[in-house]
Amino acid sequence: MKTIPLSCADFTFPLLPHDAVLALIRLLGLTGVDLGIFAGRSHVQPKDILADVPAAVRRMKESLARHNLSAADVFLQTGPEPPVHAANDPDPAVRAENRQMLAGLLDFAASVGARHLTGLPGVCHAGVTPEADWDLAVAEAVWRKAEAAKHGLAYAVEAHVNSILPDPASALRFVQQSGVTLTLDYGHFVYQGMDPGAADILLPHASHFHARGGAAGQLQSTMKDNTINFPAIRDALAARGYDGWMCLEYVWVDWEGCNRTDNVSETAILRDLLCTPSTHLNPL
Repeated sequence: MKTIPLSCADFTFPLLPHDAVLALIRLLGLTGVDLGIFAGRSHVQPKDILADVPAAVRRMKESLARHNLSAADVFLQTGPEPPVHAANDPDPAVRAENRQMLAGLLDFAASVGARHLTGLPGVCHAGVTPEADWDLAVAEAVWRKAEAAKHGLAYAVEAHVNSILPDPASALRFVQQSGVTLTLDYGHFVYQGMDPGAADILLPHASHFHARGGAAGQLQSTMKDNTINFPAIRDALAARGYDGWMCLEYVWVDWEGCNRTDNVSETAILRDLLCTPSTHLNPL
């Protein structure tokens, strides 16, 4: 069965300088890094790139080469926090600003060797009907997918807590209408008390995968408390011919208790779990 490569998010270790983060990811034996480009809150922010895209590309390529890492994904958040500057913001000026930001990031992502870009789908806005919010989100996703394709990039959205895609059913409907793929994270669903298997319907639509421990009431948990069957998910993706990465995506942020884990240890535990051949008999 095909081996799925593992990456680690650079935003797993936000308190370290970025070069030290890349060194740590390589020290953990991983060959890929997910680059978080978050407005107002990441090592490298959109404004840093857009000020001089060729210079930003040169710096990042040098850093990646120094640590023998590949860019597995570029994760753009136009934040600084939802719902500010969401993809489906009802203000046309905000959406135009988001599109301008995306254009620069597409050049950056393609030039540093990434083949995949992740974004957020959108949120519900006060004073806007659910149908209008949904239609804007779909339209923006369609546009982003087309623009990404011009740069040889796949574009995916991550269904997440407090978004317009809070559950597998809405995420499935969204990909069917927009044609985008998913950066799939079961944790956002199990956190809400859903059975982990409820997200299995989304596996055929995944082009990237976020893995970290999760359980009911815990958006991010230790692997001891984790209820998600990552080896079964890995095997199901491999059986489908999945050609993306699985990102070990522990985060450290004061949101939903996501600053209560030892990210080095939990990343290593999850890495070892996913590097161990499966012993279960019934893949998803």
